[in-house]
Amino acid sequence: MFDVFGSVKGLLKIDQVCIDNNVFRMHYKATVIILIAFSLLVTSRQYIGDPIDCIVDEIPLGVMDTYCWIYSTFTVPERLTGVTGRDVVQPGVGSHVDGEDKVKYHKYYQWVCFVLFFQAILFYVPRYLWKSWEGGRLKMLVMDLNSPIVNDECKNDRKKILVEYFMGNLNRHNFYAFRFFVCEALNFVNVIGQIYFVDFFLDGEFSTYGSDVIKFTEMEPDDRIDPMAKVFPKVTKCTFHKYGPSGGVQKFDGLCVLPLNIVNEKIYVFLWFWLIFLSILSGISLVYRVAVVVGPKLRHLLLRARSRLAESDEVETVANRCNIGDWFLLYQLSKNIDPLIYKEVISDLSREMGGDSQSSQKQHFDA
Repeated sequence: MFDVFGSVKGLLKIDQVCIDNNVFRMHYKATVIILIAFSLLVTSRQYIGDPIDCIVDEIPLGVMDTYCWIYSTFTVPERLTGVTGRDVVQPGVGSHVDGEDKVKYHKYYQWVCFVLFFQAILFYVPRYLWKSWEGGRLKMLVMDLNSPIVNDECKNDRKKILVEYFMGNLNRHNFYAFRFFVCEALNFVNVIGQIYFVDFFLDGEFSTYGSDVIKFTEMEPDDRIDPMAKVFPKVTKCTFHKYGPSGGVQKFDGLCVLPLNIVNEKIYVFLWFWLIFLSILSGISLVYRVAVVVGPKLRHLLLRARSRLAESDEVETVANRCNIGDWFLLYQLSKNIDPLIYKEVISDLSREMGGDSQSSQKQHFDA
């Protein structure tokens, strides 16, 4: 458990060099931390506390608790409505006839802690891929240029190395950029897939879970069905069979209280709203990314916004010579390099690119 806390603590650290963006971090930082925290909370209640308490005559309570936890409990959907204490004992708990009345078994609450942890792993996969593919390139290129306090000799040397690397690898960064774009698409696919996965896990109840909770508060008390009690009932039924004194099979109906579901229902209400919000945000981010890839003018404007201190003609010179991969690398560098130093980098790149252009023009005229 301490190893898990150590991993979560690592996610809370602020990276010295930013290799992604805010939406990307919401997937692998915020969401992973939320899911691991929920998983630990459920685990502590499930394996340290008492997740189930059953009441039944003639059967030892410990035996009944263990049996009902292993083989699951059930509710009667037709008994979800009505006044508690008058029409039904609890929502979903009432008399039923075997083979005639429909019953719903609730097995998934035993797996909630494992599923939450598995979801956290899936949300971290795109980050792991991008970190592996990126290979520390940005960190190597920044080389302490993110600090405004650096002596001139050191700054000029590192600036020269950066400019030389960029000019030497001009128009060779497309693969680098498109791998990041693939990871952004994976984030979107993952969050949409997780909504369907949780819906499958909760027997088709998750897709409308949050909206049903909102509608529930606006309905009349006698007619409404609590969606939280429907998905995560706090009181359920459990049937235990054993041989009687005469050798015949005896049936015992018990009531089981599931205090763990008080936590589960709140967790999944929050997750519904969070995953919907994250999917919308990721979709908008993908649309923005497509616009950036197909729109050179947009890339020019974004680079200009990131290079506020640089001269506009210098930014235009650099933008005109850069393809999508070069632009992406420059944009990422602008997030990490001190603005004053970044201004000088743009100026040096403009000079190098302008010089190359003038030289090629001169060779053309001489020919």
